[in-house]
Amino acid sequence: MSKKQSHYIQLDLIILLLALMTVSILAIYNAQQLGQYPDVNFALQQFIYYLLGIGIAVVMQFIDLDQLYKSSLYLFIIGVLGVVLLYISPESLAYPVNNAKSWFNGPSLPLPFTVQPSEFTKITLIVYLAAIVVKHKEKYEKALARHDLWLILKILIITTIPVIFIIDQPDLGTSLVFFFIAGVIILLSEIDWKILATIIVGGLIAVVLSILLIVNLPELSTKVLGIKPYQIDRIATWFDPTEQVDDDRFQIDRSLLTIGSGKLTGKGMNNAEVALPEAHTDFIFSVLGESFGFVGTSVVVFIFFLLLYRLVTLGMKSFEFSPFGSYICFGFMALILLHTFQNIGMTIGMMPITGIPLLFISYGGSTTLSTMIGFGLIYRVAIEESRQQDFLFK
Repeated sequence: MSKKQSHYIQLDLIILLLALMTVSILAIYNAQQLGQYPDVNFALQQFIYYLLGIGIAVVMQFIDLDQLYKSSLYLFIIGVLGVVLLYISPESLAYPVNNAKSWFNGPSLPLPFTVQPSEFTKITLIVYLAAIVVKHKEKYEKALARHDLWLILKILIITTIPVIFIIDQPDLGTSLVFFFIAGVIILLSEIDWKILATIIVGGLIAVVLSILLIVNLPELSTKVLGIKPYQIDRIATWFDPTEQVDDDRFQIDRSLLTIGSGKLTGKGMNNAEVALPEAHTDFIFSVLGESFGFVGTSVVVFIFFLLLYRLVTLGMKSFEFSPFGSYICFGFMALILLHTFQNIGMTIGMMPITGIPLLFISYGGSTTLSTMIGFGLIYRVAIEESRQQDFLFK
């Protein structure tokens, strides 16, 4: 293998992807043994989504980061148009699922699977915010306080544009993911620490006040915060489990029972016994707990830790030669971090129930493909970083 070819073989990322892919297919296979959807082979479909996603990621390696940087605005516009079209589409094209109008109906388009535009908009947002920060830093090399405030305002405005349509679906969980990505980008944008401290303290106060308002004055919070009654129930359940409503109590109790039944080493393959709603999607971690026990779930968490560590180190190493690629790494890291923390926390009763899936593991065409697009982006950054290191040490 030539030196040029070796740059394209990022072995650590490949191993991590194969590990997560294997865990996903095994967990989904076990989840479908419960017989909730007897006519659908979710494990096979997930394998096909992964193959398609890998193909897209491979093609993306032929796209230069400079080209991506120049086209970032157009990609973001496409991402926003996706959620806008979903917003204005009739139910024949976008039917509500669990009272949320978040998907295009695949057969009506026609497509082989339903499409959730917001999943792809997350990736276009990461790319565009990365470009915005780089352009701002190039324009204001000696940043003043007003320049930092202007950057923060731009990031928040850009993030709010798609969120306006996503939160109306309603999808509060995904909306919070968008703002979390924006928050991480702001935090790492070399903004004056005094401004950052003010934002962090103000944000924490706003979160605490919002929770207190929801718990103590739920009817008023629907008007002030604009959230739905079922979302209030979920937050109230998380804050005080003794006050949870029947549906939320059932989901949490079944999830805890599923995870706990796996004990230390799990029941293995084909031995799923506890029926659990959305076992192959939102509650896939519960299936992992039942199938592979505490040991298996610990290994999965460690794999995610290795991936997040790789993204952070890659972002730091690539900052010198490609700030744009660096911010893409940090944005994708933020996406993986929140999804992992929220999803696992939800299944063990530590976080409120949301529809946020466990990326790389949960079943889903849009989720898997968008995640693989993000993975393709950071893989491209890793290639460029490898080339730069090779050049420096010649």
